[in-house]
Amino acid sequence: MGRDVPALVFTREDRRRYRIKMQECLDAFAQMLRDARFEAERPQVGLEIELNLVDDRAEPAMRNSAVLEAIADPAWDTELGRFNLEINIAPRRLTAGGPDDWEKEIRAALNHAEERARTVGTHLIMSGILPTLRQEDAGEAALSENPRYRLLNDQIFAARGEDLHIEIDGPDRLRTYADTITPEAACTSTQFHLQVPPEQFADYWNAAQAIAGVQVALAANSPFLFGKELWHETRIPLFEQATDTRPQEIKVQGVRPRVWFGERWINSVFDLFEENLRYFPALLPLCEDEDPMETLDRGDIPELGELTLHNGTIYRWNRPVYAVANDKPHVRVENRVLPAGPTVADTLANGAFYYGLTRALVEEERPVWSRMSFSAAEDNMHTAARLGIEALLYWPGVGEVPVTELVLRRLLPLAHQGLERSGMDAAWREPLLGIIEQRCVTGRNGAVWQKEMFHHIDETEHCGRHEALRRMTQQYIDYMHLNAPVHTWPVD
Repeated sequence: MGRDVPALVFTREDRRRYRIKMQECLDAFAQMLRDARFEAERPQVGLEIELNLVDDRAEPAMRNSAVLEAIADPAWDTELGRFNLEINIAPRRLTAGGPDDWEKEIRAALNHAEERARTVGTHLIMSGILPTLRQEDAGEAALSENPRYRLLNDQIFAARGEDLHIEIDGPDRLRTYADTITPEAACTSTQFHLQVPPEQFADYWNAAQAIAGVQVALAANSPFLFGKELWHETRIPLFEQATDTRPQEIKVQGVRPRVWFGERWINSVFDLFEENLRYFPALLPLCEDEDPMETLDRGDIPELGELTLHNGTIYRWNRPVYAVANDKPHVRVENRVLPAGPTVADTLANGAFYYGLTRALVEEERPVWSRMSFSAAEDNMHTAARLGIEALLYWPGVGEVPVTELVLRRLLPLAHQGLERSGMDAAWREPLLGIIEQRCVTGRNGAVWQKEMFHHIDETEHCGRHEALRRMTQQYIDYMHLNAPVHTWPVD
């Protein structure tokens, strides 16, 4: 939910009007799907990266407003916490510009932002969770200044009626309560966008759901939270718990969570927006002046403001997006399962694997989702989050298999096929997917490096837990700027 909202109190009348407007938007969307009014000839991809801010000692820096002012670029925006920022990389054709073009664009944007951030005493770091973040850093004072975050916080706690309970088991155990949603700000992610024709949306969304566990296992980069060593991708359970509007009694009744994997394969993009309206009460019932059906009737394209705002408060791991760009509407899959970092090289390798593999799976004669239960796909994601690149995952035709073996023998060749069909030749594909291959061969990703480096420092320097995390984070930042893929990072 990237739009600005005013600080206000909602009435019952606001909620009644919003429910009506959402239904009107859904009806207009259905009409647009029937009339095939969508941009489909020039599909594009997009990328959002969330980052953390740290000071010279790699401790959290609550300075996103000052950093944004220093960067002075509309591509950058605030995130939930004062120690977060987000960059929206301009959409593009997947094969536009040549093999190194996208990487150069992203690195140039990040390097410029880092230079500007240094002028106000801060630095940027791409990591799924900032290892030096303490629980006291994630209190109410850490909420960003934009009123939309305060309003969202108030609405979530009004729905819950009690504090958040965060409980995660790993090598260490975390048991804590929170009276704001700011712990969610600890979760920083990479979000890949894929524009698709509406008639193909369901296939691409189903494919993305099917491989979510594989993506998380390969790219896990969030093993520490509040000084504790937890899951390889702790960001997954933290986000699920820190944005949960349900008290315990409502959970027991089977009410759906707002951070949601889903519960079934779909047949149309309409299915997901209809579920939004059917299952989830509005958190931010703000009505626009637009009458969507009237806009359609006069030949214009509606913004569907209520539908898109509501969709932005339902945090599917693969989320549908409706948007209007250059006076043309489109739909896209927003892939939200991956953590930020460790490097731009790793990020683009993750993207190449995702874009190539989903295309190949969509074009298979017998789709993988017709041979795999939806619950198996969800179980894969949580197993991968817990165990990372060491996970055993289920795949049709082979059963439970080490994720590295599954990728090397089956999925990596499919990713090559998908990228080749998209117009990437071997010289372009090999460096990108070669990073994924070497992660599997070495069994090393961001989470593995963080854990090993932390224990190496802790055991050799006996400097205390937080100091070991701080020194590890400083070393992480140095390697991040070198842009060498994380599987090559030494531990010494």
